[in-house]
Order: sequence, then structure tokens, then C-alpha cells
Amino acid sequence: MNRIIQLLLVLSAFVLSLPAHAQLGTTYNEGPVTEVTYLKIEYGHFDEYVDWLNSTWKPLNEAKKKKGLIVDYKVFTARPKKPQEPNVMFMITYKYMAAFDRRTEENAVAVEMIGSAKEQDKARIARSDYRKRLGTELIREIILK
Repeated sequence: MNRIIQLLLVLSAFVLSLPAHAQLGTTYNEGPVTEVTYLKIEYGHFDEYVDWLNSTWKPLNEAKKKKGLIVDYKVFTARPKKPQEPNVMFMITYKYMAAFDRRTEENAVAVEMIGSAKEQDKARIARSDYRKRLGTELIREIILK
């Protein structure tokens, strides 16, 4: 009789743990990773910044996309509630987290299209007169099942 009770207890513990175990990791899949950069463009310089986006940033990201280094890119504007909040955000989407290991290839595309790292830094410094980088974060899409 003791053996039957022990067996029933073990079986019931096993059966009760099945739904929790079965659901673990099966309610969604990890999707693409997006790098979001928040910027504050000073008043009166927005068109100047968009010119740079069109002339340099967009062609660079199109080349990265063509080589399979990124999935997509986007630019957004915002109406900030406070002066210290961003008014421009751009997003670069990668297929998965491991794509960040291909930064060397991305840098090679930038050197080919824009110039040396020194030239790129010089241009960044010039843009910093009217553009302030407020931060960057990574977000990951989850694909619901």
C-alpha cells in the first residue's frame, strides 16, 4: 500500500509539472534586435541634419543592407515634452544579436563610402555643434505564437 501511495505521489508531482515545463519558452520566439539612438537636434538645424541623413547616413545603411549586415533602418521625429528629450530617433535593425559581431565589416563599408575613421570623427565633431546624442539602447522584438 505504501508503494502505491509513493508511486501516486511521484506521478502526480510529474503530471502537475508538465504544463509549466511545456510552456517554458514556447509562448514566443526571439526576433530581430534593433539599436535605437536618441538625438536632440538644435532648433534651426533640422534641415541641415536631414541633408546629412540623405547624403551620407542613408546610402551607408543601404550598402549595409545590401551586404546583409543589417535588416532595415528608420528615422523618426518626435515632439518632446521636455527640452532634454530627443526630437529625432533612428533605428537600425539586425537579424539577431550575433550580427553585432560583424562591426568590423560594417566599419569597412563606412571607410569605403565615407572615408577613414579620422575623417568620420572630424565630421561627427562638426555635427556635434547642433546635434547631441542622448543615448542608445538595444531592443528585441518578441514574436508571439
